[in-house]
This record gives sequence, structure tokens and C-alpha cells, in this order.
Amino acid sequence: MRIRFRWIGLIILSAALAHCGDKQSAQQQAPPPVSVAVYTAQPGNATYFDFYPATVTPLNQVDIKPQVSGNISEIFFKDGQSVRKGQKLYEIDQQQYKAAYEQAIANLDVSKANRDKAQQDADRYTELAQKDAIARQTLDHALADLESSKRQVQAAQANVTSVETNLKYSMILAPFDGTIGISQVKVGTAVYPQTLLNSVSSDDPMAVDISVNQSEIPAFSRYLMQGTNNKDSIFTVVQTDGSIYPYPGHLSFIDRAVDPQTGTIKVRLVFPNRQKLLRPGVTTNVRIKHDAGDSSLLIPYKAVVEQLGEYFVYVVNGGRAFQHKVSLGTRINDKVVVKTGVHQGDSIITEGVQKVRDSVLVQAGPRPGGPAPGTAAPAGK
Repeated sequence: MRIRFRWIGLIILSAALAHCGDKQSAQQQAPPPVSVAVYTAQPGNATYFDFYPATVTPLNQVDIKPQVSGNISEIFFKDGQSVRKGQKLYEIDQQQYKAAYEQAIANLDVSKANRDKAQQDADRYTELAQKDAIARQTLDHALADLESSKRQVQAAQANVTSVETNLKYSMILAPFDGTIGISQVKVGTAVYPQTLLNSVSSDDPMAVDISVNQSEIPAFSRYLMQGTNNKDSIFTVVQTDGSIYPYPGHLSFIDRAVDPQTGTIKVRLVFPNRQKLLRPGVTTNVRIKHDAGDSSLLIPYKAVVEQLGEYFVYVVNGGRAFQHKVSLGTRINDKVVVKTGVHQGDSIITEGVQKVRDSVLVQAGPRPGGPAPGTAAPAGK
């Protein structure tokens, strides 16, 4: 009996020693916590700017070309000056056109005199015909001559209108208010129809054209429908020296069709230009303000892990990292808006993400240049 109890005791002792050995071995084999850096999720400023290459374009621009031939006899402006609608720009030698006009007037007067004479003859022969004092054929001829003279008056009047138009075209006027360029001709130059004399463009307001990707059409359509508040303008111009143009603009229209070769569509913005700081043809940039007001949290974009088209982050809780599926919003510089999957105050792993797996032990430290764990970092910067 004693021998039996002795064997039982030895078995229990052996089992206890084996359990202690396994426990010590497991403790020795357990991996150390993974060192990571964390970022505390906090609400941030989700306002950002997009920049688009742009070209300054006048809303109205016209090439000045003559419609009659002749020599330039006078120029009434200085290159580059502002002009008003109807202001004299060029005069083509009017001598031949004045002579033609005076001759046309003289021909018209002759035609009217012949018409009056034919009218008198027709009236007299009509009266005589009523008394059967003349042959009917004589009256018919008189009435035909009267009708012919009336048509000659009409033709002479049309000729007067034609030569008067040519005389009018010999004086070239500004078509609208704007700035005229450098004259392509001098006094004495022989010009013909379609000879380029100069160009006039409007100054205020001025158009600025940009090309946007077709995927952005819905956003710009909303801007077009909502209008623009000048006190908090969405559209501003970055001038060539890097300064911001002082006057905000508004969205005028979106072009009718997408360019199939580039997949972009032209969008036209309009800006006031009272000081003429915007010049036609200048290549600049348009800054468009976006405000993701429906978002609540910002986290560093480098904390996001993409797997098969889905996005995840690791949240530290109780010394372990847990994978959270997230829904992302707009990316703002080095941060991104998180719509779902993260709550304010969560510690998000930003460095060491590649070494982390779900539920693994981690040792959280401050991110380089950032706050310690649990300290709110200034978001949006």
C-alpha cells in the first residue's frame, strides 16, 4: 500500500515539474511587444485648396480689319491705350468714296427729276384719254415710262446706300470699350479687306479658363448652381509672382462637352479687373477652396492600410493593436478625413504598421515630432 501511494506521489510531482517547465519555456518564447508610434484622433480643420493651371482670356476680343481698300490716311490712338465704343481708330483715304457718294447723289437727283417729268406726262395723258383726245397707246407708253422712272429712282437710291456704306467703312471705329494693341500698319499703308490692322480686347471683367477632369464635373456643377459668396470666395487667382489676386471670382460656365482625347472639360471663371492686373494670355494658377464640413476626424494618411480595395487602421487599446475597417473622406495634404471606424481620442498607429497584426502586443511611443500617447495632436496641420 505504501508503495502504491509513493508511486502516485512521484507521478504528481513529475506532472507539476513538467507544467512549470512548459510555463517557463512559453514565457521565454513569447515575442516582445512591437514598438509603434501613435497619433491621437481629434477633430481638425478640413479646409484645403486645389490648384489648377489657368490662362487669362478676355471676355471679348476682336481683330480690327478694314472692309474697303485704300491707304491709311490717319490714326487716332496710341498703341496700348484704352478706347471707348465708337471711338475713331483708323481712317482710310476717303476721297474716292466721297466722290462716288456725290456722284451717286447726283444720279439719284437726275432719276427723281425724270420720275417727276414722267409723272406729269402720265397725269396729262390720263386726263386727255378720259376725253378721248389721244390714242390709248400714247397713254400706255406714258404710264410705262413713269413706272420705269420709278424703278430708276429705286436703283439710284440703292447705289447711294452702297457707296455711303463704303464711305462709312472708310472710318474704322472701336467696337466696344477695351484696350487696343500695337498697330500693324502706319499712315500711308495700303490696306485691303481682311488686312489685320489691330486687335481690341475687353479689360473688366476678365475670364480665367481652367481644365478639370471629367470626374470633377459634379462638384463644379454644384458650385455653378449654388453661386459664390464673395466674402468667403471659393475661387482666387495666384499671380505669377506668387501673390494672391485681391479680387475673388465666380464660376461663369462649364463647357458643353468633354475633350475625348484628354478626358477634361473647360471651366470659365470671371474676375473683376479694374486695376488691369490680369492681362490676356497670362498663364497662372487658380486656387479653389474646398471645405469638407461634413467630416469630423483627421488622421495621418500613412496610418491607413489598404487591403483588396478596403481601408484599415490599427487602434491601440489595452496594450494591443486592433484592426479597424474605416471609411475615408477627402485627403488633405498628409492627412485624410475618416468618416467611420475611428472615434475621437483613439490612438492610431502611424509608424510600425508593417510589423503589426491584429491583437498583437504593442508598446506605444510618441510619433517623431508629435505628442505623447493620449495627448491631442493639432489636426489639419
